[in-house]
Amino acid sequence: MNKKFYSNGKLLITGEYVVLDGAKAFALPTKMGQDLIVTSTNETNSINWKSFDYDQSIWFESTLLISTIIDQKFKDEEDSIAKVLQKILFEAHFLNPEVLSNKGFFVETHLTFPRFWGLGTSSTLINNVAQWFEINAFELLKNSFGGSGYDIACAQNNSPIVYSLHDGTPTFEQIEFNPSFAANIYFLYLNQKQNSKSAIASYYAKQYEIDQAKVQISEITNRISSTNSQNEFENLLQRHEALMSEVLEMQTVKERYFVDFNGTIKSLGAWGGDFVMVVCNENPKKYFESKGFSTLLPYQEMI
Repeated sequence: MNKKFYSNGKLLITGEYVVLDGAKAFALPTKMGQDLIVTSTNETNSINWKSFDYDQSIWFESTLLISTIIDQKFKDEEDSIAKVLQKILFEAHFLNPEVLSNKGFFVETHLTFPRFWGLGTSSTLINNVAQWFEINAFELLKNSFGGSGYDIACAQNNSPIVYSLHDGTPTFEQIEFNPSFAANIYFLYLNQKQNSKSAIASYYAKQYEIDQAKVQISEITNRISSTNSQNEFENLLQRHEALMSEVLEMQTVKERYFVDFNGTIKSLGAWGGDFVMVVCNENPKKYFESKGFSTLLPYQEMI
């Protein structure tokens, strides 16, 4: 008998970085995500684990000893992916010790997006493991990876959300977001995976008073998630980019790569990698291909 769990990917539209400090963020679950299939085996004390990319190629495979996970006897020379996975499983075991007790498992995970796209390989895994162990996914995230938790909320919901942290506690609400101009929204992959942990560390290293920016970002989130005007939507995205450019002391993605583009471009999540949002009246595929960027997904295909 096997058990199957599934979680959605995510895109953070507003509130990148400052969501960690309590700002409201607007996020969209993606149609693509990751599943986790667990099968009990007769081989106690081991987990045979295989992780498949979207093209069915195996990108990680290992046999993990349950005793090693429980006792946290991770080897320094072990593959970093194996160490991270064992850390997640240890924290899950700590929250529910019954699952791994005197048992063995065969586990497969399957992504429906390329793992370098940054749509939530880690967050979908954590949410799936939490479902397997019947524990709180936000608590598992906090004890393992850290982060705001908006990606866990996306993993669990099929509707757009407005998300925030109040004294470290996640709060979010599902909202309706189906603007009349959705056909003019695209998502462009920047051909490089951004490391969220290092990006967050860099954000915290900035000596900048963020309280004012936090209030303004929350206001933008409220307005952008409810507007049905493309002009207002683009103006709010541009305001958001300018604010975060000042906070992070970085050029906007449009200034860096696409200064001659006739439309609006906004970074999503960690700046400098993964996907950006593009809003324009004509299909921009040829423009971005001329710049060397070939992965462009329409809103309806992604969200």
